[in-house]
Amino acid sequence: MYLASLTLINFKNYSEASLQFSRGVNCFTGNNGSGKTNLIDAIYYLSFTKSYFTASDTQNIRHNEQMFVLQGTFVLNENKEEIFCGVKSGSKKQIKRNNQEYERFSDHIGLLPVVMLAPVDHILITEGSDERRRFIDSIISQVNHTYLDNLISYNKALTQRNAYLKQVSGRAVDLTMLEVWDEQLINLGNAIHTVRKEFMEQFIPLFNKSYAFLSQQAEDVSMEYQSQLTSGDFSNLLKLALEKDLSFQFTTTGIHKDDLVFKLGEHPLKRIASQGQQKTFLTSLKLAQFDYLYQHKKTKPILLLDDIFDKLDDYRVKRLMQLVSQHTFGQIFITDTHPQRLQQIFDEIKEPLKLFKVEKGEVLPA
Repeated sequence: MYLASLTLINFKNYSEASLQFSRGVNCFTGNNGSGKTNLIDAIYYLSFTKSYFTASDTQNIRHNEQMFVLQGTFVLNENKEEIFCGVKSGSKKQIKRNNQEYERFSDHIGLLPVVMLAPVDHILITEGSDERRRFIDSIISQVNHTYLDNLISYNKALTQRNAYLKQVSGRAVDLTMLEVWDEQLINLGNAIHTVRKEFMEQFIPLFNKSYAFLSQQAEDVSMEYQSQLTSGDFSNLLKLALEKDLSFQFTTTGIHKDDLVFKLGEHPLKRIASQGQQKTFLTSLKLAQFDYLYQHKKTKPILLLDDIFDKLDDYRVKRLMQLVSQHTFGQIFITDTHPQRLQQIFDEIKEPLKLFKVEKGEVLPA
């Protein structure tokens, strides 16, 4: 699979841009703030129907405009896939595949697998468990639509249960009403937990392999999946937590509390790892994501690397580029501030490179 062309209208700092891409490595170079990252975010948008960086769709509309449009021509299994995304202030977002509008955006997830690595990913290490759950869910959802549907339904039931807990605060509880939400959470939560366990059994070895390759086994790192459901029956957990839930006015137990624990040696990664070690850890996570999707989708995902060379030492950059030269990946998009550095790296591994120069929301010949 690859992206042949991309058109942006009023997307972030671009008034209009049309680009044609190589099936191999494509690099966007330019100063910080020029709009390099916005281009790969547009590619991500066409795959996931949302931005990698911005929660609100309308925040991606160019200043003083009312709408944005993204259009991409992908080639998947030798067939063209024309993807359209349109966002207008005050209107419903439109996502179309070959001129057919989706009724549910979730039906699009997984059609065009993409893996993004960006500096903002440090939140996977430094922030709360919701970021790490979102990481797991984004991978599984690209290969398992039942999982995605169950996750959406679970979150709806959780929202309704939490609303009821707030509503009955200080008053008598209708246990029959609560049991309606509990039954949904139990059935959906158990199904989600089973899939997450199976996923982690496959994912952790892929991560270990990637980290060992990048670091030449210089550090001892580990990853552990933690869930309340691993050691307890969900139904019993909800009953035992009822008094606590009523006091806190939200549901304190369930798969929405799952987490990944990252360690360097015997210590939490975020406490003792250097910036370079953290970047290597994150890069390994994304390489494992790539491998997992490739195994299950039978097509190589598009790889989006934003500012990849920052905080990676020369040795680890070289190891990553070895994977490129071995054609481990398919189409790759890279952003960097140093075109000469990029050109030198790819000259050394004898890999063709298509360069784009970005200046203040314009893409110029490199």
